[in-house]
Amino acid sequence: MMNNDSFHTPPPVQPASEDPVGIGGLLRQLMREVPELFSKELALAKAELTHNLNTLKAGTAAVAAGAIVLLAGFIILLLAAVYALAMVVEPWLAALIVGAITVIIGFIMLQSGKKQFEPGHLMPDRTLHAMQQDKDTLKRKLP
Repeated sequence: MMNNDSFHTPPPVQPASEDPVGIGGLLRQLMREVPELFSKELALAKAELTHNLNTLKAGTAAVAAGAIVLLAGFIILLLAAVYALAMVVEPWLAALIVGAITVIIGFIMLQSGKKQFEPGHLMPDRTLHAMQQDKDTLKRKLP
């Protein structure tokens, strides 16, 4: 006895060439999405590098400010030496204390600005991480 019930008939089999999600379809999708992905990765790298460049500029300004203050302290210390040689009284001691404090402040400013030049602050970490994830994803998807 033949069963003519439409619920028990298997669906027609499509050839692999007509499969819309076959290898060819995946490769076409990959070819469309990879350039866009790289464009976005480049835009992210550009944004990160711009941010890092601004940080570098701020570090440069801090180093320059520290150098100016250090120079002022050096000048005051020289003035203190002049006072010390000119008169052996208390004004030179006051100038020496002010000069020493100025040098300490300038040194601290210089050191804090110098930290901005560390190579770790200049690396586009998020972009490198995203690109590594993309690489891992492509390795998993491609045979």
